[in-house]
This record gives sequence, C-alpha cells and structure tokens, in this order.
Amino acid sequence: MKLTGNTIFITGGASGIGRGLAEAFHKQGNQVIISGRRQALLNSVTAANPGMDSVVLDVTDPASIRQAADRILSLYPALNVVINNAGIMPFDNAAGALDDAQAVTLLDTNLLGPVRISAAFIEHLKKQKDAVLINNSSVLAFLPLATNALYSATKAAIHSYTLSQRFLLRDTGVTVIEISPPWVDTDLIYKSGDPRAMPLDDFIKETFDKLGTETIEAIVDRVLPVRDNPGANEHVMVNAFNQSVAENPIPVQ
Repeated sequence: MKLTGNTIFITGGASGIGRGLAEAFHKQGNQVIISGRRQALLNSVTAANPGMDSVVLDVTDPASIRQAADRILSLYPALNVVINNAGIMPFDNAAGALDDAQAVTLLDTNLLGPVRISAAFIEHLKKQKDAVLINNSSVLAFLPLATNALYSATKAAIHSYTLSQRFLLRDTGVTVIEISPPWVDTDLIYKSGDPRAMPLDDFIKETFDKLGTETIEAIVDRVLPVRDNPGANEHVMVNAFNQSVAENPIPVQ
C-alpha cells in the first residue's frame, strides 16, 4: 500500500498498537482518524498529534458503529483506508467454567467488531482509489495460547474471515491486508518490559516497512515460522509453546 496521501480510520487507536500505527501514519502526512470508547483518552492522543481527529466508538454496539461511520464519511469523504485494530484479551479457562458475559463481550469486540466495521465502510471503500482494509489478527491465530483460548480462537477466526474477504474483494480494487502481531509490549494484558515481548516501536517500524510493499500479510519476521506451522503436526509447536508459558507465565498486573 502507499504510505502517504491517505485518509485512514483506525479502531482502538488510543493506545498500544493502534496508537503506534496511527502516529506512524500521521507522521507521514496522512489524515488519521482514531476511535475508542473513552473521549478523554482520545483527546490526549489527538492533542499530542495536531491534525489527527477522533470519534467515540464502541465496536460491540452496531448503532455506535453506524453513527460513527456516518460522521466519519460525512467529514472525510476521501477516506480510503480502514484498520480493524480494536481488541481485548481476557484470560479464560477452556477446561473449566465459562464466564458467559466475558465470552460474549470478547466475541463482540474481537470478531463481530471487525466484521461490522468492515461492512459499515466497504461500499464506500469500493469507490475509492488505493483503498485498503487492514485486519489485525495475532500470532495466536496460528499458535493458540491455552490461557487465552477464546481470544486465540477469535484471532484465528479473523484470519479465516480475512482470507474470504480478500477473495470476495479481489475484483473491486480494495486491497485486504492482515497484520498478525507477536507478543508486543503494550497494555493489552500488561506492559511489563518482559524480554520475550517485542518493543512497540520495533514492531511498528517493521510492520510499517512491510505495509509499504505489495504484501497482503504484513507479518513481522519473528512471526513467520509460526505462520508456516499449521498442519498435521501443528500440535508439536503448540504444546511446546504452552508448556514454556506454563513454566514461565506471562506477567499480569
């Protein structure tokens, strides 16, 4: 994709990877609009990046999505890039009791959120030059983390949905790109400085470099072996990974 001259909407753009991408694109002179649920947090990001705009949006609420989409398209008719980034990562227990309310919120946020956002903007994107739709899945789409089984499943679903979306949009001029971050040191779970986590600045730089190519999967190098793992023997890597995490747990706040 081209990295300049775009009008870009990013969900979950007030923190973590979303903010990192928003600021990287903003520095390149793109018009960037970020969304999130908390106005005060959005205001702090836009104040630090003059010219960036924001809209309050709850991706679990179809009405909120429709209202935000209408506002964005009325103010920014040149919009040509939509980035589905918003997500949450609660722990769960696939071998125990289910927190049903948490599960529904997770599915609404991580799976139906990107589906609904895409649907809200797709007809507009089909009419734009250099249109791009970016979906943020995860390394856990290919290597599930047992302590976050449902989160991992939502990211595997986003990967699958992206493949279908890309095929169906193949003749429209809309490029569909997938980002699959590794463990990045953000506050998605807990910003800890753990050496196993990729520093956010490093992740943004490498991802941005890959987005500037003709790639349809802007996946950082450390994820590529995992991206290639799924197959008849994928359980070997999955089991080894989860055993290593069990022996050296991810820190939580």
